[in-house]
Amino acid sequence: MISGNCLCGNVNYQITGDVGDIVHCHCETCRKAHGTAFSSVAAVHDRDFKLVGHEFLNSYESSPGKERFFCSNCGTQVYAKREGTEHIILRLGSLNEDPESKEISHIWVSQKASWYSIPRSDDGCDLSQYEGFE
Repeated sequence: MISGNCLCGNVNYQITGDVGDIVHCHCETCRKAHGTAFSSVAAVHDRDFKLVGHEFLNSYESSPGKERFFCSNCGTQVYAKREGTEHIILRLGSLNEDPESKEISHIWVSQKASWYSIPRSDDGCDLSQYEGFE
């Protein structure tokens, strides 16, 4: 089992199944929401995601049909959810353990922060880069 929580500890979760492949999103919305160069995310099936602390969870519809859920006390982004899907988009910065997933790509590099360069790997395992969502 994998666990995670927000910065203040009011929102906690457990994952009883697999965490999907890791994607680094460089879209402007993720950058603004997280205050970082990109957001590292992975899919988790709804049935495998158990949340504690609902009363501290707030949400914001950042684009049509997509809600971002965050702690109303400390502001930690915990996950996002798109309408009509059977998975959440987990914000990996809130994890407590290694998800044992692999990085697969950078998406929305067309909106990448101008002050950040995506590093190339020394071991030759460079990740795919996509201009948009792939």
